[in-house]
Amino acid sequence: MMDAIQALTQQRLLLQLEYNVEKEAFRRQTEEAGIERKVEQGDAWWPLRMGRSYYNSMNQLVVEVYREADQDIEHHFEFGRPVMFFTSNGKEDIHYFSFSASVSYVDGDRMVVVLPDSGRLLDLQRTEGQTGVQLSFDETSYRCMFDALDRVLRAKGRLGYLRDLFYSRQKAQTLTFEDMRFSYLNASQQRAVNEVLRAKDVAIVHGPPGTGKTTTLVEAIRETLMREPQVLVCAQSNMAVDWISEKLIDRGIHVLRIGNPTRVNDKMLSFTYERRFEAHPDYPQLWSIRKAIRELRSHRKRGESIHQKLESLKSRATELEIRINTELFSEARVIACTLVGSAHRLLDGMKFGTLFIDEAAQALEAACWIPMRRVSRVILAGDHCQLPPTVKSIAALKAGLGKTLMEHIVEMKPEVVTLLKIQYRMNEDIMRFSSNYFYDGQVEAAPVVKYRSILDLDTAIEWKEVLPQEGLQGLSFVNKAEAELTLDTLQQYFERIGKQRITDERIDVGIISPYRAQVQLLRRLIMKKEFFKPYRRQISVNTVDGFQGQERDVIVISLVRSNDEGQIGFLRDLRRMNVAMTRARMKLIIIGNRDTMTRHPFYRRLWKYVKELGVLCKQSGKAEREIRS
Repeated sequence: MMDAIQALTQQRLLLQLEYNVEKEAFRRQTEEAGIERKVEQGDAWWPLRMGRSYYNSMNQLVVEVYREADQDIEHHFEFGRPVMFFTSNGKEDIHYFSFSASVSYVDGDRMVVVLPDSGRLLDLQRTEGQTGVQLSFDETSYRCMFDALDRVLRAKGRLGYLRDLFYSRQKAQTLTFEDMRFSYLNASQQRAVNEVLRAKDVAIVHGPPGTGKTTTLVEAIRETLMREPQVLVCAQSNMAVDWISEKLIDRGIHVLRIGNPTRVNDKMLSFTYERRFEAHPDYPQLWSIRKAIRELRSHRKRGESIHQKLESLKSRATELEIRINTELFSEARVIACTLVGSAHRLLDGMKFGTLFIDEAAQALEAACWIPMRRVSRVILAGDHCQLPPTVKSIAALKAGLGKTLMEHIVEMKPEVVTLLKIQYRMNEDIMRFSSNYFYDGQVEAAPVVKYRSILDLDTAIEWKEVLPQEGLQGLSFVNKAEAELTLDTLQQYFERIGKQRITDERIDVGIISPYRAQVQLLRRLIMKKEFFKPYRRQISVNTVDGFQGQERDVIVISLVRSNDEGQIGFLRDLRRMNVAMTRARMKLIIIGNRDTMTRHPFYRRLWKYVKELGVLCKQSGKAEREIRS
């Protein structure tokens, strides 16, 4: 077994490999992929319409841009992502501007982008109508992860202690006290909160689908705040940070969100640092001083000395900014940000007793070390049987880069892990396969959801077989006949339910496919099909990643893969299938080629389980009819 220094040194080498692979892939995409491909993949907006420009509360020059193209295409733009602007005539001819920018926030088809200076704004305005924006390579995240690994490798003190603890069999330290009772939590949730409060070093809340992980984590944070003045709450994605922040605010906890939220609405924006900064009573005075500084610089006459006046204004602005920040941070009980966002200059010098990392099983280990230098203990929450971190280098993945810090601690220190065991989402038949395969049969359905269904005597899971072959569309797989069967199957199910019930009860549906090309095809077909017109608002189509953390009454999964060789690609990552299946509350329909899929033992076992369920349902239905007659 490698010690901490060896293991983290290897992590750094693998991260460097991943960096090289991703940077090269970005270079190739930039040089070779046409505009249409970039737009379809959600990596570019073109053409753009320019909106207003202004200085935001952070004294950054920003410009609003609007996308004019197909607005149904999902994109990957979000707060903090680096972007680059380009001009094009719509063909393969693309010319990039020489500066980089970053996303401030995105609201539907409107995006606010931070520019480096006013000269760049003029360049963009001159080319309006031919201008586009695309995601750029994210150097910042990698730099933060490399810095974090370097820091922990040479760490002494508390950070060095945690490093050595996580990579040894040494027992984590705990406090001793009688269990506290929380009447609104079930037994395993109560145990998890108590274990978090007892932990002096580390604790893990393992939350399978639907088991109330967020509810438990919010309660653990709330109880911790009765013992500590302030905590740091992080997650890998902005969406996960938004979700936990919103739940904390609902419990009356004062949250300060560093960075802008994914969903831009008044509730989400109101707890962001930027909005709170603007709302401070001293902000108008600060804004006036900053405006005076900009005007002084822009209207400066040749030979005029403005140095002394500038320095006086800048000194006053700095003094006001420090005062506002001090008040904002002292008022907040929770500082919330992404793992990379914890390296923000606003947090320089800050220390916390406890760090909570939500969705820890989706974060690279290096990212988890970024905020850990600021804390005494860490609480990890997530599910390593669901979506893993994204790793693009096959070599780095095989060598262990995809193994998360949470997975590592679960293996080394099972005593610090609490499994949440009661789920409140799924019909028991949908849940049982996942529970048996991924969680040793320990997860149980709460009585309130155990027998939930839409139709009487309905089979909770069906597998519809499709024979036609798959095809390639760009870099993604597509299966047109399976897409048609997917919608035909859903239409038949809707007809059985009836339009009135679907509308009155707002029955919602998620159509999931592992392949982006299939997702895009299904979306187009739904828009064309007249039958689904009244239900379009109730039907979502997305990839597995797009449905993480969500749930629907009905889930339909289009597996796509259908070939003579039994090749199933990344469907071999069973954690993704676990996520897809466990989004369903009452009905799960799987569409896929049995011969292709069941060459893999997992899908063979799933097929057998579904068939046995169907037989049992028919038998119970027959018995029910006999009793009635």
